[in-house]
Amino acid sequence: MIDLSTLLRRCAGAGMVLAAVAALTVAGGAAIAASPSWPQKPVSVVVPFPAGGSTDTIARMLAVPLNEKLGQPFVVDNRPGATGAIGATFVKRAPADGYTMMVASIGVYAVNPFLQKNLSYDPARDFDLLTVAVRAPNVLVANPNFPARTVQELVGYMKKNPGKVAFATSGAGSSDHLTAALFWQKSGTEGLHVPYKGGAPAISDLLAGQVDVSFQNINAVLQHIRSGKLRALAVTSDKRAAVLPNVPTMAEGGVKDVEVYSWQGVAAPRGLPADVKSRLHGALVGALNEPKMRDKLAESGFEVVANTPEQFAQFENQELRRWKTVIEQGKITIE
Repeated sequence: MIDLSTLLRRCAGAGMVLAAVAALTVAGGAAIAASPSWPQKPVSVVVPFPAGGSTDTIARMLAVPLNEKLGQPFVVDNRPGATGAIGATFVKRAPADGYTMMVASIGVYAVNPFLQKNLSYDPARDFDLLTVAVRAPNVLVANPNFPARTVQELVGYMKKNPGKVAFATSGAGSSDHLTAALFWQKSGTEGLHVPYKGGAPAISDLLAGQVDVSFQNINAVLQHIRSGKLRALAVTSDKRAAVLPNVPTMAEGGVKDVEVYSWQGVAAPRGLPADVKSRLHGALVGALNEPKMRDKLAESGFEVVANTPEQFAQFENQELRRWKTVIEQGKITIE
């Protein structure tokens, strides 16, 4: 390759200098194209929930390989409140320059529009969807002292005791609440909803026997199932979970159409530059598909999805329609 000083000495006059620079640019075009300008500073990864939950865990697991692949820190920024709406609104209003992204769950993307009046963001219009990162089924767990040992026994008990079996959830309108509502609708039963301010206190009271059963993210209760402190009745996936191979699916337990996954998706403010969107999506998919990452996620019950923005948009539309129906039929409110 001709160096700049040699090329300039061979060229005389201002016009020839410009020509020389242009020639050098062409000669080194591949190197220039391989050095994109983004990112040039840290990227904020907004999690619209408190630290310590499933979404926060996924965001922090992604931050490290994104830093390695893109050369800038990806810094998790927890902005909880209003079931994720506060953080989502912050991301909506951020510049679409690639320096703000969001890792959020099903509630933010597919539930809040039907439960929150005057919601300050539209999940289908205000974000550039990048990928559904992971998904995991919920698992129906019971305190070991509760009499039902199978889904069918639970359904029978609930029909004999309508409205008396206490279902703990992490809050009104949460994924576990909506899964319980769907279960009631499909099984023809009625349970007692006991909402908590988060999954941790709900699980704590379930362990203590203050409530009877709960649909929980599989990773949140896996250790309690393995230790015998909770009894797993069924998983809400379409097939048995690899981490709980002896636990039947809801369909195997006798209640069909209760296939529910808790999932975490990555998005950015609407209007992301095409090259930035492509590079960020590629880095995300690459990070998720690294063998060590996949193995670590699988150990906790997560399944890597890592789909395209177009597939994410299609999936989100399906989820919006589905949970709108469940909420309307169940007359669910968060007031």
